[in-house]
Amino acid sequence: MLALRLARGSRPLVQLRRLLVAAASAGTGFLLLYVLAEATARPAGSFPQLLWALVPLAATVQFAVAVARADPATRPREGLDAVGLGPVRLTLVAAISTAVACALGSALALAAFLHLRGDLTGLPFDGAAATLLHAERPLPVAAALTLLALIPLAASAATALALRPHPPLSPQAGLPWGIALTACGLAVEAAFGHGSAGMAAGWSLTAAGLGLAGPGLAYACGALVQAVRPGALRLLAGRPLQEEATRLGRPLGVLCAVVAGALTAAALQGRAAELLPLGPLTGPAAVQVALCAAATLLTSAVEARQARSATRETLIDLGTPSAVLRTAATLRATALVVVCVPLSWGVAQLTSLALTR
Repeated sequence: MLALRLARGSRPLVQLRRLLVAAASAGTGFLLLYVLAEATARPAGSFPQLLWALVPLAATVQFAVAVARADPATRPREGLDAVGLGPVRLTLVAAISTAVACALGSALALAAFLHLRGDLTGLPFDGAAATLLHAERPLPVAAALTLLALIPLAASAATALALRPHPPLSPQAGLPWGIALTACGLAVEAAFGHGSAGMAAGWSLTAAGLGLAGPGLAYACGALVQAVRPGALRLLAGRPLQEEATRLGRPLGVLCAVVAGALTAAALQGRAAELLPLGPLTGPAAVQVALCAAATLLTSAVEARQARSATRETLIDLGTPSAVLRTAATLRATALVVVCVPLSWGVAQLTSLALTR
């Protein structure tokens, strides 16, 4: 009840972000139901499709965690411990709020899927979607509910893990592991990437590696901005970027992996069968992954800006012009683009070479 009251009393922007989480969950739920319907018709090829369907699931979970972290209601504040709202209780509230938003999306996905199959009130669109969704075969109810429950359960568990009290880690700590994991993903694609399952496993490892290496890369960008006798402007740009490396790095690394995947798909247009692992829903699934990755980075940037609000107000009170702060923010964004664009292109080139051997 407390989680619902906090959700109901939130600001419109917070509510909009929760609705976006529900929309992402609905898209992922619909995709999982489509894979289940495909499995009832063609069980032999269902495993690779299920692997590819886990990619939008992971992107949705990452977005849900970013929204929960940026929610003002989940931040510890003075006086809340006295009413029983310590860090552990606030983490539980955030996990429940995330589960509610994702469960709403899963319910919408189930209603839309059954409606398009004609299981509720007849066939819409003159039955155009009935063949695609295999309406002639019964849908396993238990399997459908299990797949739909996977989204809120995974999102709430990830939220609880992300918001639990823990000592801060150095941004550079994950850089070598991320590089190693990315190399493993490229090796898997080179060895087994000529099948849909091998390509999915290899790309997932590459994306996880880039996400793990992202904080170290963001920290290196901050150091690059401050290199060689920095002035006040470059210090204002580089120091916050280093402080925010952990918050911004992971979604930035995942977005680099998405861009690299898009460039790889453009380079391998001749292999249409392997580039359409989810059939006609491959395009919508790819768009959803890209939108979730971009929305996660944007939400993390908003969270970082909110965390810097006190410092920003102090600098303005000391007489720092607002134009200088905007220029510093532009310099931070430029440094990230300068590093991440070649990185995405390089990973795409290596992936294309691995898949064309």
